[in-house]
Amino acid sequence: MNSVTFQGIMSARRAVYRRLKPTPLIPYPELSTFLGFNAYIKHENHLPTGSFKIRGGLNFMAQLSNEQKERGVTTVTRGNHGQSIAFAGREFGVHTSIVVPYGNNPEKNSAMRAYGAELIEHGVDFDEARELCERLQNERGLYYLNPLVEPALYHGVGTYSLEIFEELPNVDAIIVPIGGGSGSCGAITVAQAINPRARIIGVQAENAPSIYLSWKSGKAIQTSSCDTIADGLATRVPFDLPLSILNQGIHEILLVSEDEIREAVRLALRYTHNLAEPAAAASIAAACKLKAELNHQNVVLVMSGANIDTHTLKSIMA
Repeated sequence: MNSVTFQGIMSARRAVYRRLKPTPLIPYPELSTFLGFNAYIKHENHLPTGSFKIRGGLNFMAQLSNEQKERGVTTVTRGNHGQSIAFAGREFGVHTSIVVPYGNNPEKNSAMRAYGAELIEHGVDFDEARELCERLQNERGLYYLNPLVEPALYHGVGTYSLEIFEELPNVDAIIVPIGGGSGSCGAITVAQAINPRARIIGVQAENAPSIYLSWKSGKAIQTSSCDTIADGLATRVPFDLPLSILNQGIHEILLVSEDEIREAVRLALRYTHNLAEPAAAASIAAACKLKAELNHQNVVLVMSGANIDTHTLKSIMA
């Protein structure tokens, strides 16, 4: 199994910061009063693709061999990872074929096409779409980028956790949404190297709890469905790489309901005046359940993305 290392995250800064600036870490007094602790938002929603995933895409493309760049890349996504690869592919001149499940967020699909990606719809969910990538690898000779097992993605994503500890060394806890697990694994890796006292708390949707169930049981557990409004959390199948890191370093994983996620989108708008996609708002939903536990502490809530489609936003705000 390929590994995720602190040195790999440190090295990724060069590729990431050639094209991006660090994102803001902002304290919000009203939100802090509401939650009962010092709440800081890590604004990954401010990045060019509206998501933290762009960090991993840039680091991956920077490390790809010239031969592989000429062949092209295929990958699977619900949107944010795909946008990162489409964006990075455009920056590095690499053809990208991106597979999404039918019914995927139409606005995320449009953004991937705008960055120059070939978009292919296949399957009913992320995991069925992933199967087509394996065929494209064989049929077209494309490099298959599995977003759940590629360390370069984890290392790029981990740079946002470096920024957190550099700006707020005395952070007590970081709450991270978990879909595939790259964000939480980056936070764990950085925390263990810099400040092991800091607690890393993950959050999943009740309707997509594969990693939560796997963590609780100590073995990989697939779910039969992942029907959640938070498409960034909608995975049924956990992978060994993120599970191995989570099992070693996550302090807690919470589940939040669909109604709690919707309310968290509204809270993000109310207290931070930022548009958070449902997966990103999950950190606020979890924070609401941890008020007593985190009282008076310094807590970072990762707002991982802003890519909510118009229809979903209207339904939440109605």
